[in-house]
Amino acid sequence: MFFIAHGNRRVWFAGSTANPNGAWVTQQARNLGFDLSDQGVRILIRDRDSKYSGPFDQVSHSEGIRTVKTPVRAPKANAMAERFVRTVRVECLDWLPILNRRHLERVLRIYVTTTTARGRIVPSGSDHPNATSDLSDHLSARSGAATDSAASSTSTTEQPLDARHE
Repeated sequence: MFFIAHGNRRVWFAGSTANPNGAWVTQQARNLGFDLSDQGVRILIRDRDSKYSGPFDQVSHSEGIRTVKTPVRAPKANAMAERFVRTVRVECLDWLPILNRRHLERVLRIYVTTTTARGRIVPSGSDHPNATSDLSDHLSARSGAATDSAASSTSTTEQPLDARHE
């Protein structure tokens, strides 16, 4: 789950779970609520998924943020979020074997803070100096350690997640 400020393209990564439900989504909104309102966010655009129920909207309203629902079957209505998901998959997740939820969250936090230029989305192919080199350096340095650690572990309690549950 993530939030994007359309005005300055700042990204907040809220977390991930294999089974998002209304309670989990509402808790993520509570965790980020103060930060979003302090940043001047006034409108929250969301889809019509049942996970975003009454309590989720109440959290945003309590922070002074108005909720706007996207039209039914209109993925272009929130194109910036759709593009961000595609960029994360193509530039990051398609290149890494994700071991578990903890690893997924770490990779996404690094991606959002490093690759997105202080939390802002950098277009693909950008001339930004940190757009890909910092993440590539970090991930190549960590890939050996992750492989060694996975090879030395005989069992795990967490199952690998599908990248769609960001």
